[in-house]
Amino acid sequence: MPGKGYPATGDLEGFGALPSVEVASFTRERVERVMSVSVAIGCVALGAQAFVGALGDTEAPPAWQVPFLLLVFVPLALMITAFFAGRAQRLAASVFIAAYMLVLILWPIATFDTSPPVSSQPWVYFLINVATVPAVLVMPLVLQLLFTLGLPLLYGLVRLIELHFVPEAWWPVALDVSFSLILGSVLMTMGWTFRAAASDVDERRVSAVSSYARAAAVSASERERVAVAALMHDSVLAALIAAARADSPRERDLAVSMAREALTRLANTDRDAGEGSDAPVPPQTIVDGLAEALADTDVTVQVDIDPGAPELPGRVARALVLAAVQAISNAIDHADGAGLQVSVTAPAAPGGLVVRISDTGDGFDVEAVPADRLGIRASIIARVAAFGGDARIDSGPEGTTVTLEWRRSAA
Repeated sequence: MPGKGYPATGDLEGFGALPSVEVASFTRERVERVMSVSVAIGCVALGAQAFVGALGDTEAPPAWQVPFLLLVFVPLALMITAFFAGRAQRLAASVFIAAYMLVLILWPIATFDTSPPVSSQPWVYFLINVATVPAVLVMPLVLQLLFTLGLPLLYGLVRLIELHFVPEAWWPVALDVSFSLILGSVLMTMGWTFRAAASDVDERRVSAVSSYARAAAVSASERERVAVAALMHDSVLAALIAAARADSPRERDLAVSMAREALTRLANTDRDAGEGSDAPVPPQTIVDGLAEALADTDVTVQVDIDPGAPELPGRVARALVLAAVQAISNAIDHADGAGLQVSVTAPAAPGGLVVRISDTGDGFDVEAVPADRLGIRASIIARVAAFGGDARIDSGPEGTTVTLEWRRSAA
C-alpha cells in the first residue's frame, strides 16, 4: 500500500482472480532453455567424436590415457545431463572446464617421450569448443571472454610443446587454434544476440502490459466518476432532500432508508450486479468467497467460526466479501502481497462477523487519501457502511490492517 493512498480501482468481477505479484521473464527463460538443450546436443556429438578418437589415440601412454578419459568424459557426461535437465548447469560446466584444462596442462608431460605426427590432432582438440560454449551459457561476461579466447590459445601452446616447437608444426597448430577461436567467437556472439533479443521482447511486453493497465485504470476511473455524478443527481440528492424535510418519525425512517439505498448504489457503481437478496446464509459463505478470490495465490483464509454462529443476510455476506476482495487486491497491488493474511471470525454470541486483511508493506497515510479514490472510500468504507457495518483501516510503517465488522444489532 503506497504512502499516498490507493489509486482508483478498475473492475473486479465477482470474486475473481487477483492480480499476480510477479511477472515472469517469459521469452528470456525459454531462450535460455532452448540454448541449454542445443548446447547439450552439440556436446553429445563432439563428445562422441572425441571419445572415438581417444579410443584409437596412441599419443598418450596407457598409464595416462585411462585417467585422462575418466577425468574428461565423466564430468562431460554429468554436464550434458545437467543441461538437458536444466539443473546445476553452472556447477557441472565449471567442473568439466576445470577437468579439461587440467588434462591440457598435463598433456605435454604425458606425451613427453612420444613423437606424434604433425598433421594429426589429438582427441583433446575436439573438446575445445565443448568447453568454451558452456562457459558462454553459464558464466559472467569476463569469464566468457577469458575461456573463449584462452582455451584455444592454451591448446596451441600445449600442442607446440608436445611437438617440441618444430618449425613445420607452427602452421597446422595456428590453423587449429584460429578455427577454434572463430567457432568459439561465433557461438559466443550468437548467445549474446539471442539473449539481447529475448530481453528486448520481454521489456516490450512488460511495457505494453503496463500501458494497457494504465489505460484500463483511466477508463475504469472515468466510468466510476460518471456513475457517481449520476447518483449525486438522483439517489444522494433525493436522500438529502428527504432528510431535510423529515419532521415526523415516519419521514425520518424513510430518509434513513433512502440514504442507505444511496450508499449501497454508490458502493456498487463499479459493478452491474446488485448486492443480492437478504436470504440468510452461513458465515462459511464468506470464507468460500474469499478462498475463491485467493485461488491464484498461496494465501489461505484463517477461519475461527463458532459452530453456533448465526446466519447473516445474504446482501451483508456479499458486501463483506466484495469489500474484503478489494482490500486484498489493494494489498497485492501496492504492498506486493508482503505478509498478506486474511482471517474470518464469527462468535456464537452476540452474533456478528469480523473479516481482517493485513499486510507488512510500507503502509500509507489514511488521512491523505484523496476523496475521489473510490478503491477505499466507496468499494470498502461506503460498501460496509451501507448495511450498517464498520470498516477500519490502520496503516503505518509496519504494515496495513483493514478490519470489516458487522454486528447483528446493526441489521
